[in-house]
Amino acid sequence: MDPRPILLVEDNPDDVDLTLRALRKNDIMNDVIVARDGREALMRLFGEGGSSRDQNIQRPSVVLLDLKLPHVDGFEVLRQMRANESTRLIPVIILTSSKEELDLLKGYRLGANSYVRKPVDYDQFLMTVQELGQYWLTLNEPVHDKGVDIWEDR
Repeated sequence: MDPRPILLVEDNPDDVDLTLRALRKNDIMNDVIVARDGREALMRLFGEGGSSRDQNIQRPSVVLLDLKLPHVDGFEVLRQMRANESTRLIPVIILTSSKEELDLLKGYRLGANSYVRKPVDYDQFLMTVQELGQYWLTLNEPVHDKGVDIWEDR
C-alpha cells in the first residue's frame, strides 16, 4: 500500500465527513489532507509561494478532487497539476456529484485519471471508496520521483 497521504479536495463538510468515514471503515489508513477549496489545494500541492520546488511538501499518493469549489474550481486545480512537473504524474480522481457530460469530457481532457460520480446511497458510497482505495493505493504502481527526468528522450 502506498503510505503517502491522500489529498481530499472538497468544500462540502458533510461529504468530507462521509469520505473520511468511508476511508476508515474500509481500512484505508493513509493520512488524509483536506483542502476545502481550490486555492487551498494548490497551496497544499505547491506551497505558500506556489513553488513546486519546496522540498518540505509531501506529495500525495492520490488526489480526490471535487469540481465545484470556491475560489479556484477543480478544473483549474487539475490544469495546474498537469502543467507542473512535480505534480504531473500524481493520480487525480475526480469525485463529484456532477452528471454533466461536458464536465466528464473536460476532466479527462485536462488529464484526470478517473471520473467517479458520488453515489447518493451511503452503502454505495462505501463500496465506491473501497474500490478506489483498493485500486489506487494497493494495485496501482505509483511513480516515485527520484529526480529522474522521465520526459527526457533517450
